[in-house]
Amino acid sequence: MSTTNTVRVRFAPSPTGALHIGGVRTALFNWLYAHHQGGKFILRIEDTDQTRSTDESIKIILDGMKWLGLDWDEGPFRQTERMDIYKEHVDRLLKEGKAYYCYCTAEELEARRKVAMAAGRAPKYDRKCRSLTAPVEGRTPSVRFLSTDEGQTIVRDMIHGAVTFENQQLDDLIIQRSDGFPTYNFAVVVDDVTMNITHVVRGDDHLNNTPRQIQLYQALGYEPPQFAHLSMILGPDKTKLSKRHGATAVTEYIDLGYLPEALVNYLARLGWSSGDQEIFSRQELIEKFSFDTVGKAPSVFNPEKLLWLNHHYIQQADHGRLAELVLDLLRKDGTVKQGAEPDKDWFKKLIAILVERSHTLVEMKTGALPFILDEITMDEKARSKQLTPDVAPLLMELAGRLKAVEPFTHAGLEQVFNALVAEKGIKLGKLGQPVRVAVTGGTVSPGIFEVLEVMGKEKAIKRIEAAAAMAKA
Repeated sequence: MSTTNTVRVRFAPSPTGALHIGGVRTALFNWLYAHHQGGKFILRIEDTDQTRSTDESIKIILDGMKWLGLDWDEGPFRQTERMDIYKEHVDRLLKEGKAYYCYCTAEELEARRKVAMAAGRAPKYDRKCRSLTAPVEGRTPSVRFLSTDEGQTIVRDMIHGAVTFENQQLDDLIIQRSDGFPTYNFAVVVDDVTMNITHVVRGDDHLNNTPRQIQLYQALGYEPPQFAHLSMILGPDKTKLSKRHGATAVTEYIDLGYLPEALVNYLARLGWSSGDQEIFSRQELIEKFSFDTVGKAPSVFNPEKLLWLNHHYIQQADHGRLAELVLDLLRKDGTVKQGAEPDKDWFKKLIAILVERSHTLVEMKTGALPFILDEITMDEKARSKQLTPDVAPLLMELAGRLKAVEPFTHAGLEQVFNALVAEKGIKLGKLGQPVRVAVTGGTVSPGIFEVLEVMGKEKAIKRIEAAAAMAKA
């Protein structure tokens, strides 16, 4: 462990695909702990898997971190740029007799593994190459660590407590492949000690790797850092969270119209608690975060609760910010063309009436379409139910009266509607719902007076008259 008194943590994703929700929670807990302790958060890209690592995945990771607001103090470091450091540590272990060259092929190892299992023995490496006195001609060796097979290795975990592993169950792991690249278990140890990492916070799928890594720390003469292994995230059916449960990557939640503060708040509460509080500002999360209240049991991902949180944050968000985010979505799908964007002040008014009913930015975008498009697609069921022949005269009468409303505001519109329904002896809904279908294409929208005011006089009257003709026909 580092001799520094400053807490130093790291998030070390592999760039082999999307940034997964489980990885985001790991990053978040590291970030919160660093900020709570006044420490440093380091970003490291573990890209030694040359067959699967891509620059595109690195960009996705960085963009996702930035979107979430999980800024890093150092990095991003790439393992492929640190090969000399790994080689130096491999050479040191070889020189000290703590590692050795292994010339066994994959086929030979598999054959011996099957023999060991058939004999009821653990399928661990039999140290055949440990006794070699000369290289095997024609083969490029890997390097194995000479592990301790007596006694126990105890992992003192900040979440799970003391976890004991029998050393005889651990074999001589490969620390450098025959292609010269370090393996995960070795590279992560070298990285953590050379970056002065004080606390390793990661998923509990790495817990079984930890005793091997502790032996490596000790062989290299370093004190291990403190460990905290986070429980896995399960889907609603209590199986490991996967694509069959819905969105699992940060990019998917961006596309679905979630706000970053909603996802951060939700993931912070996924395995951690502070009393019964559910909604936290980022500053509150930093102030209250502690591993003392991180649970050992797996956490169940609840999409409905995340949606509820997103609705809350949408209601609290600045309308100007929401307007720009929704416009981005409209630009992406081609609804809004460059140079033909709506007036910003008008669009903010539109967003203001959509906020209450919207759980996501995508819902808000859908709600904005009738106001932006010249032509609307009418829901057939709503049309047949609301735009009946007996409604046609009522809509024409309303359209005529609306032409005289000036200014075209909530108060004036409400006055016209109330007068008309009073004269006809009908309830407001008998007029309001057909008008809603006429101007928006459906039966669900903000209040009809707000809708008409924001839509504007010309477009609203034109649609009501068109609907009247449709109803009459």
